[in-house]
Amino acid sequence: MRSSIHWVIGNDLPDHVAILEAVPGVGNVGKLVVDALIEKHPSTLIGRILHPDMPPHSVLDSEGLLVPPSMHIHKVMLPDGRYVITIGGDLQPMTANGQYEVASEILNLAKKSNSPQLLVLAGLAADVEDKEIHVICADSEVRSNLEANDISVSREHPQAGMIGVAGLLISLSPIFSVPAVALVAETVGASADVRAADRLSKWIEAALDLPLQLDLDTTEKTARRLLAEVKVSGTIEDHLGLAADSDDFYV
Repeated sequence: MRSSIHWVIGNDLPDHVAILEAVPGVGNVGKLVVDALIEKHPSTLIGRILHPDMPPHSVLDSEGLLVPPSMHIHKVMLPDGRYVITIGGDLQPMTANGQYEVASEILNLAKKSNSPQLLVLAGLAADVEDKEIHVICADSEVRSNLEANDISVSREHPQAGMIGVAGLLISLSPIFSVPAVALVAETVGASADVRAADRLSKWIEAALDLPLQLDLDTTEKTARRLLAEVKVSGTIEDHLGLAADSDDFYV
């Protein structure tokens, strides 16, 4: 495989209760949750996932040093003292081969560290009044465990499938024996849907007993930074009010 991990601290994942993965997509819902976690709680960058098919755009980090295009691995301490691992960033490989190889790298990492659960966070473009969280998995045993805990798992969605690293992480997870679940929030499809991210984080808290403790102010601050970084025109309020006309397609 052409993917590799550059460890900034250590050479493996520390003990954790979950891995949360998200990349830019519809409404940037998952990315907002992951980025807000890193911003609000004590967090440390512990590694970068590198791949030659990442967009060739190196950027300055917070210390003014040029870093290669990569997906970032952070250790985040939750308010109850437990740790989660976040995997995210602003990009993913631009090719199908690259996305497959990075997904395999993440699943190998999760398997090696005996990760209790891999949560892939994403968005689904929907009408303004639609506010459902879809739970999707690829393993019948994982589905049975969820349903035994009164968590409804979709058997109808995604009708049009999931693309990119997100879809590969879920569909390949049984092959790697990693318990993985996609949590997909319906979103108006704005560039940064704060309200959908807030619904998603609260759902995770209630259903999975992970005290993310993100508030709307924190998520909105993260969204403003995201919009500024990608140079999206208009205000965040403009983006929060957009209605989506996309098909049932998760990214």
